[in-house]
Amino acid sequence: MRGYNVFGATRSGKTILVALFLTVGSFYAGSLFGNNEPIYLSQSALFKFQNKINLTHRVSPLVIPETGMNVCPLKFNEYLPCHNVTYVHQLSLNVSRREELERHCPPLEQRLFCLVPPPKDYKIPLKWPTSRDFVWRSNVNHTHLAQVNGGQSWVQEHGEFWWFPGGGTHFKHGASEYIQRLGGMVTNETGDLSSAGVVQVLDVGCGVASFAAYLLPLGIQTMSFAPNDAHENQIQFALERGIGGAMISAVATKQLPYPSASFEMVHCSRCRVDWHANDGILLKEVHRLLRPNGYFVYTSPPAYRNDKEYPMIWDKLVSLTNSMCWKLVSRKVQTAIWIKEENVECLKKKAELKAISLCDVEDALKPSWQVPLRDCVQISGHTEKRPSSLAERLSTYPETLRNIGISEDEYASDTVFWREQVKQYWRFMNVNESEVRNVMDMNAFIGGFASAMNSSPVWVMNVVPATMNETLSGVFERGLTGAFHDWCEPFSTYPLTYDLLHANHVISHYQSRGDGCLVEDIMLEMDRMIRPQGFIIIRDEEPIISRIRDLAPKYLWEVETHQLENKFKKTETVLFCRKRFWAII
Repeated sequence: MRGYNVFGATRSGKTILVALFLTVGSFYAGSLFGNNEPIYLSQSALFKFQNKINLTHRVSPLVIPETGMNVCPLKFNEYLPCHNVTYVHQLSLNVSRREELERHCPPLEQRLFCLVPPPKDYKIPLKWPTSRDFVWRSNVNHTHLAQVNGGQSWVQEHGEFWWFPGGGTHFKHGASEYIQRLGGMVTNETGDLSSAGVVQVLDVGCGVASFAAYLLPLGIQTMSFAPNDAHENQIQFALERGIGGAMISAVATKQLPYPSASFEMVHCSRCRVDWHANDGILLKEVHRLLRPNGYFVYTSPPAYRNDKEYPMIWDKLVSLTNSMCWKLVSRKVQTAIWIKEENVECLKKKAELKAISLCDVEDALKPSWQVPLRDCVQISGHTEKRPSSLAERLSTYPETLRNIGISEDEYASDTVFWREQVKQYWRFMNVNESEVRNVMDMNAFIGGFASAMNSSPVWVMNVVPATMNETLSGVFERGLTGAFHDWCEPFSTYPLTYDLLHANHVISHYQSRGDGCLVEDIMLEMDRMIRPQGFIIIRDEEPIISRIRDLAPKYLWEVETHQLENKFKKTETVLFCRKRFWAII
């Protein structure tokens, strides 16, 4: 499992000598991707690279040194450009609304423009499903969660590993027992969450994402998010484990980056969100995200304790949920569950009584990217009955696509196209499918690539650029998950968290946007997100492909080019890049 290239140089910016754990084989010996196991080349076989260790910020006009991209000093191995606590503390934010936990990207000149190094003693992550329970300690070398929450079975030290027993603050006996209990609560003890129609879940304040991990056997997909707060590195743990749909986020002053009516369940287990505050504006965001007859699961002290301020909070929650026409279906042990009954007449009556305001119907059709929370209740426009299993959703035409002009024929054609492309991708990468777990499609369109990857032991974060057509609702309707994003900004994830990035005609989309959106900027963010020995597959206009092919060695990527047919049956050049395994000593 061990393997790393070693920078052997002073930190003064001098030329770096690199001793590499290189992938066996090279372009000169056939295929770069012929074997994924690293070998060590001794000091007598030093490879000399010109890249320098030098803390570098983004400047305009942008110039990449002839020596290649500079490498950030080791202490920046967890660099989070848009969740930088030091920068956030300089801003004037509404702390009472927890605005400091949201994304705040610094001006371009304050962003780093150097390759983020792996941490000391970084190792290639363990393969799924072993990684669900164990990860290398050196890859996420933080003890806070184990010290504070170890007794709750979040995460515990186990030699050179972190061990995840599957517990949480309110499920000390394990997530499986807790999930079974929730299923009994929503089915009157006659079934489980799957039989209750739950296929897609949003987990608020997810911790290390054990809840999502133990929903997978039920065929339930989960988007999990947590802020970058005192519970440090929650999302880094989740992604290192290979648990799908995890990202840094917070519900505070802006809408979450997911379409309306996307989830059958929103889950909060001691998620540290004041749902009762500010006239329930955060609960109204839950209402926006829930599908008709979706559940809000609330496992927290106000649901079961009668001391302190908890009864007052509970009374407010009951009042707010009543105003949105929710129904309390169960309250047992430490959990309360409401169902969002899509009773339009009830909502209109509540609005007439001034208990709530109703949102404009058109609001639900817009990408929820950097949109301030609205103090109104959204009437869902999605009334179609969805298939009750993930497998059926993956193969059923999403009716929401019809509203944006994507026909069943185009959907079918897209599905067939990506099935064939994914077969070719695996052939060209020439690795066992178990080598890849965390995948991101940077321009997902309607989720065809992710659907084609579904037969492999991977999960896919489907990203729909906020400046393109709003197709993400169709992605969710297929049973897949993802988020809106703007690739002129870094994504809300930790460094070294993805095994495969797929960029289909995304970079050219941003070239007219100027600084911050250039090829070099997007490549730097790709490099930050991708793990050592990870793959980056790029399809784009020929000038973009040519530019990336020239720049790749400066980013310490190796590249192969292949010719594949596009959707219009025309041949295009596809880049298969692989990030070298290097580290600073």
